[in-house]
Amino acid sequence: MTATLAFDDVAVGTALPELPIPITTTLIVAGALASRDFTALHHDKAAAQAGGMQDVFMNILTTNGLVGRYVTDWAGPDAIVKRVAIKLGAPNLPGDTMKMTGVVKKKDAATGTVEVDVAGRNSWGDHVTGTVVLALPQRKG
Repeated sequence: MTATLAFDDVAVGTALPELPIPITTTLIVAGALASRDFTALHHDKAAAQAGGMQDVFMNILTTNGLVGRYVTDWAGPDAIVKRVAIKLGAPNLPGDTMKMTGVVKKKDAATGTVEVDVAGRNSWGDHVTGTVVLALPQRKG
């Protein structure tokens, strides 16, 4: 999206378009390293298996970044993220796909913010659920 949504253009109940994100080993390892999470479970399959997992799995910082990307890609480049609150569930493992969905739950005219409920689901269930609060610009003219 190149244009930013205006506050008045968004209604409570508006659904964000679904975004499928293929979960690859590269995404998991790169996200962990980029966020300086050097825990072996996120980049070493043998260590992950020794810890009881079938493969490396995504860290929370990568998930948080993907949630932010999802809502800002929808809202546009001038949207300002005010708050992100997420909860992890099922792990994201290589070879799966996480499908991001969202819906506008609240609007606050006094602050020009919208609250979006988000979820990222994979074949095991909910990987992430939470809310993102965005400030959107007022329509000009």
